[in-house]
Parts: sequence; C-alpha cells; structure tokens
Amino acid sequence: MNPIKKIEHLGIAVKDIEQANKLYEKLLGVPPYKQEAVESEAVLTSFFKVGDSKIELLASTNEDGPIGKFIAKKGEGIHHIAFDVENIEIELDRLEKEGFQLINKTPKSGADNKLVAFLHPKSTNGVLIELCQEKPVNQGEN
Repeated sequence: MNPIKKIEHLGIAVKDIEQANKLYEKLLGVPPYKQEAVESEAVLTSFFKVGDSKIELLASTNEDGPIGKFIAKKGEGIHHIAFDVENIEIELDRLEKEGFQLINKTPKSGADNKLVAFLHPKSTNGVLIELCQEKPVNQGEN
C-alpha cells in the first residue's frame, strides 16, 4: 500500500483572507467550507473543497509568523503541498530514514482537525511538504 494516500491540500499564502476568499469563491463557484485560526502558527486559514482535495488559504495574523515571513520574502502564492497519510508517525520515521530533513520530528495539532508535520524544503527541491493525518476521535489538542 502506498504510504501517501492523496494530495490533501495545496496551501496558498495570501495577504488578505477576505479578498482571497472572494476570489476563490468566484473561481471555484463555492464558498469556503471552513475558516479557522491556528494561533500557534499565527495564521488564519480558509478551506475550499476541490473534488477529493482542498485549497487552504493562509493569511498571517502576525508579520513575524511563518506566513508573514514567507509573504515578505516571496510574496503571495503557493506555500506548501500537503499529503494525506495513514499514520503520520510512521511516515515521519520512514522519511527521515530516507534522508529527508524534518521540520517537525513529532506531529502537532493543525487546522481542519489534522495532525501535521513538515519536511524542510532544503531536502525536497525547494518545496515545503506537509504531512496530514486526521486526528483520532479520542485525541484532544496537542
């Protein structure tokens, strides 16, 4: 079985979440199904369904947060690609053994009821990779 189940979402850094929501609502023909703040990352997220995948808009709530720094350096645009995995801990271990540099050695709580962890772009040809796993029903916040 393939350890990566599917592309879970594409993360897009935006300066203005409300303006971006309007643009993507026009583009995709549907409103966002969820908007959520992730205070630990200083980000406001907005999610759109696109078939079996999603678009996640990311707006910084603090210019010193990861998205604020990204936009200051590179401008708005694709920030990361997220892959859905069956077991995030097993995948982190496998990928580290394969030589990938982990930003997060252990998963953390992310938006949209997910456990998340990132691989460093230095080890993935410049692309920030996120692994996502649906939080188990009995698991609270990390």
